[in-house]
Order: sequence, then C-alpha cells, then structure tokens
Amino acid sequence: MQDQILHESEALLPHLKTSRNKYINEAIEFYNQHHKRKLLEEQIAKESKIVSTDSMNTLQAFEALEDEL
Repeated sequence: MQDQILHESEALLPHLKTSRNKYINEAIEFYNQHHKRKLLEEQIAKESKIVSTDSMNTLQAFEALEDEL
C-alpha cells in the first residue's frame, strides 16, 4: 500500500470508529463489487448486441415469409 494512502486511511479510522483491517476489507469488497458490476455491464452490452442482430435476422425472415404470402 502506498504511504500516502495508508496515512490518509489512518487519519480517517478514529473518526469512523473502525479498525484498519475492517476498513481495508470493506474498501476492497466495495472495489470488487464495482468491478464485477462493470464486467457484467460489458457482458450484457455484448450479449444484447448479439441478440439484437439475431432479432433483426428473424424479423427479416418473417417479413420475407409475409411477402411470399
């Protein structure tokens, strides 16, 4: 851990009335959740694009069937 970050954290701990270990664990948990959410957003956007393309292909196929009828 960088000294500046450690010193800032140490200065906050008495005001937060928590231990350094708990503070660091909560910070890492928060950061992990943030990154999980970003990865999920990226995955959803990717899959949404795939589904969108498939949906358009299906729509065109149905339109072609309608034109034949």
